[in-house]
Order: sequence, then structure tokens, then C-alpha cells
Amino acid sequence: QVQLVESGGGLVQAGGSLRLSCAASLSIFSINVMGWYRQAPGKQRELVADITSGGATRYADSMKGRFTISRDNAKNTVYLQMNSLKPEDTAIYYCNADRSEGVLATMTRYWGQGTQVTVSS
Repeated sequence: QVQLVESGGGLVQAGGSLRLSCAASLSIFSINVMGWYRQAPGKQRELVADITSGGATRYADSMKGRFTISRDNAKNTVYLQMNSLKPEDTAIYYCNADRSEGVLATMTRYWGQGTQVTVSS
């Protein structure tokens, strides 16, 4: 089991920045991939960015160049630095972890409770 706790959301003006944090309940070395998703009202949840245990990153096209995902292994925490925020970035942002578990190495996905990000125009 992995518990994920997000923090850092809030209200910011367009063009501003926020940094989200996701603290895991165990060593993130044991987690294959950690990432951030978001869900705006009336829309499906979508990938924002993710990072593997080896440090490889992936971004959704609309976030490239504005958002940066990083990890602090000592703190078991993954961050999402969001710059040049736009009103369309308004959403609930969820942290997730994909972890291979058990003798069959079943990939299990965990979610945090989400943190609201609101960007005003």
C-alpha cells in the first residue's frame, strides 16, 4: 500500500507559478512511476507529467516548457513546478504512483486525494 499526500495548490493569477508536492508513505525507489494528472470540471482526467524511478520524464504537450516534474528521493517526494499558468490550467491535480507488487509483479496504481489549482484571468 502507498499513501500519497498532495499539497501546494491554491489560487494564482494568470502568468503566476505554483509548486505542488506529493509525499509518499514509503521509499519512492520502490515505485516504478510517479506522476501528476489533472481533471477539470466536465472533463476527463489527463496526464500532466510523470517520472520513472530512473529519472526519465514525460510531459503532456500543452505542459512542455511550462511545467517541470522532479523528485527528491531522500524526502520520498515528487514535485510539479508550474510556471506561466493559464486559466485553462484550472483543475484538481492528482498525484499517482504505479508500483510493481507481489510475486507476480502486478502493477498497482495509487492516487492521492487531489489538490485544487485555480488560475484567475
